[in-house]
Amino acid sequence: MITTETSKNTYLNREISWLQFNGRVLQEASDERVPLIERLRFLGIFSNNLDEFFKVRYATVKRIVEAKKGGKNQLGGIKAKELLDIITQIVIEQQTESIRVLNEIDARLKEENIYVIDETEVDSSQHEFIKEYYFKNVSSALVTIVLNDLVELPNLKDSAAYLAVKMQMKDETNQFALIEIPKGVDRFIVLPRQNGHNYIIMYDDLLRYCLNDIFSIFDYDSISAHMIKITRDAELDFDGDLSKSFIEKLSDSVKHREISDPVRFVYDKTIDGDTLEYLMQKMNIVNTDSIIPGGRYHNKRDYMSFPSLGRTDLMYDKIRPLEVKGLSLRHSLFKAIKEKDYMVHAPYQTFDYVVKFLKEAAIDPKVTTIKITIYRLAQISHVASALINAAINGKSVTVVIELRARFDEEANIHYANLMKKEGVNLMFGVPGLKVHSKMCVIEREEGKKLKRYGFISTGNFNESTAKIYTDYTLFTYNQPILKEVNKVFNFFESSYRVYSYKHLIVSPNYTEKRVFQLIDEQIERSKRGEEGYIRVKMNSISNYAMVDKLYEASNEGVKIDMIVRGICCLIPGIEGMSENIDVISVVDKFLEHPRVYIFGRGEDAKVFISSADWMTRNIHNRVEVSCPIYDEDIKNEILDTFNMCWSDNVKARLINTPNENEYRKNDNPEVRSQEAIYDYYLDKLKD
Repeated sequence: MITTETSKNTYLNREISWLQFNGRVLQEASDERVPLIERLRFLGIFSNNLDEFFKVRYATVKRIVEAKKGGKNQLGGIKAKELLDIITQIVIEQQTESIRVLNEIDARLKEENIYVIDETEVDSSQHEFIKEYYFKNVSSALVTIVLNDLVELPNLKDSAAYLAVKMQMKDETNQFALIEIPKGVDRFIVLPRQNGHNYIIMYDDLLRYCLNDIFSIFDYDSISAHMIKITRDAELDFDGDLSKSFIEKLSDSVKHREISDPVRFVYDKTIDGDTLEYLMQKMNIVNTDSIIPGGRYHNKRDYMSFPSLGRTDLMYDKIRPLEVKGLSLRHSLFKAIKEKDYMVHAPYQTFDYVVKFLKEAAIDPKVTTIKITIYRLAQISHVASALINAAINGKSVTVVIELRARFDEEANIHYANLMKKEGVNLMFGVPGLKVHSKMCVIEREEGKKLKRYGFISTGNFNESTAKIYTDYTLFTYNQPILKEVNKVFNFFESSYRVYSYKHLIVSPNYTEKRVFQLIDEQIERSKRGEEGYIRVKMNSISNYAMVDKLYEASNEGVKIDMIVRGICCLIPGIEGMSENIDVISVVDKFLEHPRVYIFGRGEDAKVFISSADWMTRNIHNRVEVSCPIYDEDIKNEILDTFNMCWSDNVKARLINTPNENEYRKNDNPEVRSQEAIYDYYLDKLKD
């Protein structure tokens, strides 16, 4: 156990905690137990996460610094300027490690006869293919900016990588240029196989190979190209034009991101000094806090789409999403759900039930009304199609769509316009609050009565992420619960009214108060000499009031087990503060996404699934819904799967202990929870 003397603060800073989480993602890229191509993809996830971190969290701290505010209260006791320095140092260390990991993977790929070659390794048999590919697929769309004659550098696009080109002219002057590597291109170009070997060249290196073709009109002695990248502030800035609709304002704001303030400048550390100095002068970069030296390649997020080359042995086995026992995709879901509650645990069980439920509602003559909240839709969304189909069939369809779901704004705007055109009643939530709840309620005429069916989930109604995010979705006919779900939709229409709830826990008005009551119940049990027990699973905990309440419970003898994937500002295991709290994080093949709250043990346990992490934004600044689980079979299922995750000793890490991101190891039989959970559901079907 660590002592209070070894802990600088009561809380861990959330930015530092987030970087530690991304370090766990990087661990997956370095883990030799992970299939080789999957390791590359984890490297891509690490890079993509880091881009988003700089756009959002780093940019926020930077604004605090520029406003000349200390920010200590909001930043876990660290001054904003000091925090920027700490972040930069951690990121440099992680970037260095990511380069080492990439080199290690590259060597392993060669052992598998997969060669990622650069421009210096192209042989004569590959020369013609590359040149033809360049002239056929690249040259006409290439954006090349010659710099010397420009007074000001054009605004570089957010997160787009550029090759900074230096030509040493015959008259001994330097000519500089930039080549844009646009988003969306195939970053990895597969070359013809040779003697059983696979060859790949990166788009960047193909451009380097073709520099003479790109700059053929210049008379130079030598030419070189090094990569740079700008990351810009992703904060949305809404103008005050009253003539514009909310969708128009948001669209304009998303476009504005492309010219917002830069918060990070990454460059190839082997770049010539005079090239770097010239670029920084042109971009007016004077603040060195956010200048990060990197490797030869940036935008490693593209490794998420590294070509498989047919090598299934170098990837995770694809699982077949299972059906739920008693719930058939070939028969009416309404009929089944009326008999009992069912739960779908994606991706172990198929998300098709959600789509099937909406499609059935769209054509059922007895269904009159569909209400649903949407946070992140898939690029091709069958959920949206089913809702449009329902509207075309004359149903009253209300969609509360959160257009400000960060980095998914454009997809949501697209579907919002499409649904509006087809007669769907669109609502954009409540002023000042994001709508993050995941719920649907359907009204159906049965005899002379109106009955409600619905589902409440921990995850987004997104077919793509449902294949890789673990989430619970409860299908229910429970009329008291669905009556309260309907109250939440009434709140969207009349936000000035505060509704009361007996079953649901709803943010922003009730989550903190109700969760505190549930924690107090366990404290009282402990004071009576009984067992006080709390178990939670969530993405993040950063709200200090929640952390303090858990510290209070720990000091009263309540045992607390926490599975926190990402940010965790709570510091466990400190004598006199948190010695009864243990925290792990599981990072594996699937992204752990459910929020589960468990108060008590055994038959007396109160179990909730929720859309809300214990962060200030989820508790006070969003509309969130936590739903109690009353069905004993489903309650036991959640307890079983929680226990499997808690027993993980393969992919679980110990959080906020002295050895950062240390794997949890013990003498128990090996448990890799995601594999164990799939086998658990497979056995249920066999039974």
